[in-house]
Amino acid sequence: MLTLEEKIARTERLLRRLEEDQPYLHVRLSELSAEHRQSVNAFADRVRTEAEAELQRLLAERTTPQKENVPRPSDCN
Repeated sequence: MLTLEEKIARTERLLRRLEEDQPYLHVRLSELSAEHRQSVNAFADRVRTEAEAELQRLLAERTTPQKENVPRPSDCN
């Protein structure tokens, strides 16, 4: 199971790779029809949007104290 920090790092890497790949994506799509280019670009935008939302959720989770980590009286014995 991945830790929260590992999930954050993976999501940040995905977003960075998507950004770095943008110019190359346009080159790869140049030979496709306009309809296919639009479809691929829409998919890439959805992936990016979902990854950004996931990163925000993970970062919020990191700053929120976890109930499971709070010691309870029964844990102190």
